[in-house]
Amino acid sequence: MSVARDYDVVSIGESMIRYSPEGAQRLEQARRLELHVGGSESNTLAGLSRLGLQTCWISRLTNNAMGRLISGAVAAHGVDAHWIRWTDKDRVGVYYFEPGEESRPSEVIYDRAHSAFSSMTPDDIPHPPLQRAKLFHATGISLALTDSVRRTLLEARKIATNAGAKVSFDFNYRAKLWTMAEARVHCDEWIEQSDLVFIALRDASDWLGIEERISEESVFARLLARRAKGSTVMTLGAHGAMACDGRRTVSQGTIPVHGVGRLGAGDAFSAGYLYGWMQGWELEKSLQWANAAARNKLTTPGDLPWFTRQELERSLGTEAGNRLIR
Repeated sequence: MSVARDYDVVSIGESMIRYSPEGAQRLEQARRLELHVGGSESNTLAGLSRLGLQTCWISRLTNNAMGRLISGAVAAHGVDAHWIRWTDKDRVGVYYFEPGEESRPSEVIYDRAHSAFSSMTPDDIPHPPLQRAKLFHATGISLALTDSVRRTLLEARKIATNAGAKVSFDFNYRAKLWTMAEARVHCDEWIEQSDLVFIALRDASDWLGIEERISEESVFARLLARRAKGSTVMTLGAHGAMACDGRRTVSQGTIPVHGVGRLGAGDAFSAGYLYGWMQGWELEKSLQWANAAARNKLTTPGDLPWFTRQELERSLGTEAGNRLIR
């Protein structure tokens, strides 16, 4: 007898308070800061929830006003946040983001050390949502934090897969959190064994140790050679993305958007693609939805997405064409 699945997607991760100066100001000149809530896993779950899937976010938060602000912001998008582990100890993570302008790059300052999530252990894992999920989603951002979090994610993956769930993994490399050498140690098995993997072209090249200048197709071919199973998506920035399901590979272009909310666009892309992948759609259609979700996210400030399924459906007519590679 098949097991009823309460959740389409369950994920574990840290969401933080993000502060940014208004407009094009530098942090050191700002006297007022905008407050947002964001985290890769919860951003992706919010996108999936807004597209109609049942999602659940597991985390560990400090039981104070800031922790409740974070949980409320995530739950407002329809994500089930009832499985959060609350603690009277520690603190919530914070980061500061200074948007770049023209030749000045964006700047991120993390203030997340000793956060409640960084001390999460396997004992904090609620088993029911993982045992009744169709998919467990994880990211390299969480793996970069602490040994305790890494053990937690490995145990969560074991619980979910033992109950029949599939696994998706977003490499999501952050140089301010760890080195690529460290990422290889802890992410290799996630990249090689997950049912679906997301990775950026630059990160794929670095992870593979490619130093020479080669084509996007060649990088993707080397990446696929390291994948034991499943589907793979490699994003190409403004040039779109490539995807392979083990049978065929396609490349999908996208339309550049000068947006106001760059943060969270990659997570929206993942949500759009995951939505199609879980419906069993062809690669082309899943990539179209991924690009549409990312484009829409770029039009709104903050880290969390605010699109609807109907809005993405209307925008799909402006998507660039597909190019069949193999």
